[in-house]
Amino acid sequence: MSMPFGYVSPEQVMKDKADYARRRITQNSRSGVVLSCDAGILLVTPNASRALRKFSELYDRIAFAAVGRYNEFETLRKAGVRYADMTGFQYDRRDVTARGLADWYGQLLGSLFTDSPKPYEVEIVVAQVGKSTADDEIYRITFDGAVADEHDFVVIGGQADRVAAVIKEQYAAPVSLPAAMHLAITSLAGQGDGAGEPLTSGELEVALLERDRAHRTFRRITGGRLDALLVESRDAGAAPAADGAGPDSAGADSADEGGGDQGGTESPKGTESPNGTESPNGTS
Repeated sequence: MSMPFGYVSPEQVMKDKADYARRRITQNSRSGVVLSCDAGILLVTPNASRALRKFSELYDRIAFAAVGRYNEFETLRKAGVRYADMTGFQYDRRDVTARGLADWYGQLLGSLFTDSPKPYEVEIVVAQVGKSTADDEIYRITFDGAVADEHDFVVIGGQADRVAAVIKEQYAAPVSLPAAMHLAITSLAGQGDGAGEPLTSGELEVALLERDRAHRTFRRITGGRLDALLVESRDAGAAPAADGAGPDSAGADSADEGGGDQGGTESPKGTESPNGTESPNGTS
């Protein structure tokens, strides 16, 4: 039996979609780092825009991080906030967990990847801060709906493998907030233009899920607080070198945070799995 003219196998269609989405995310975004530390979960990415944010609050102790096309991940963020709020309202606020949101996003992106002619060019993270670093939950959801349970840190977008390799080599818990900031900006330096040049406060978007707060733990770190944290991070990076120890062995101390954000929903323990339903739309 002959194949119809122009036939393309399902395997080839899926492969082409995955290659397209992976290439677009790598070429058109810079990496974002989500990292557990003593003060909470730190989120750092190069982003000069003060309006088009990559990090935001989903629910009390849950944050959303994304790279890729802004309009697409912004649509996903808004849908997640609505889902979280509705779940908390219909059931209980404790039913809104990072794992539940990650599974929901996985189903949604999996359905979009399978059914849409063009997949979403996004990679997202749902993170929930716990009482200690051991209780932190970090889930990475890729464009095809695959969900991964990450530990300690995760890097998404851009040159993710290179950035993750730098962090993996130097990360050793427990990590103070300044030491975590130093590790994040050191690993992110050199992406795109200006290889190896240190990132300034005007080039960074930084947020923190603050461990010691009971509710609304999401805080943006901006302005003078960010400048102070960058100074502390440089001191944290210099201290181990002065002792002759590697940056992964000694940590610096002291912490700082910044401004808040909106409300949202969901998050407990989690680990894997894709596939979904439904769909939105967005930008870059």
